[in-house]
Amino acid sequence: MKLLRLPLVLLWVGFAQVPTAPATPHDPEQATSRPEQKSSPDFDVAAIQRKGMIKADHKKNLEDATALLKLAEELKSDLEKEDPLIISVKDIRETEDIQKLAKNIHGRLKRY
Repeated sequence: MKLLRLPLVLLWVGFAQVPTAPATPHDPEQATSRPEQKSSPDFDVAAIQRKGMIKADHKKNLEDATALLKLAEELKSDLEKEDPLIISVKDIRETEDIQKLAKNIHGRLKRY
């Protein structure tokens, strides 16, 4: 008996809910002007900001890549000069700096 009541209750609850209609503005001119004003400037501002961020990231990537190349060349020349059995703290710091720059570039490239 209880199993027969469950579908009836579910149907009653489903039909008992009144769908809500979206609010309509009183002035038809406002209805047409508001979406245009909200959507196009927001889109334009967002697009301009995105382009600006992309350009800034590209410029920073180029700067970091130049610094990365310089550090890698310094590390290579230091490793060629030194004895293979000696590990320099300077070389370890340079490798950490190289890793940090590469990670920064990688993160900026993955963002887009």
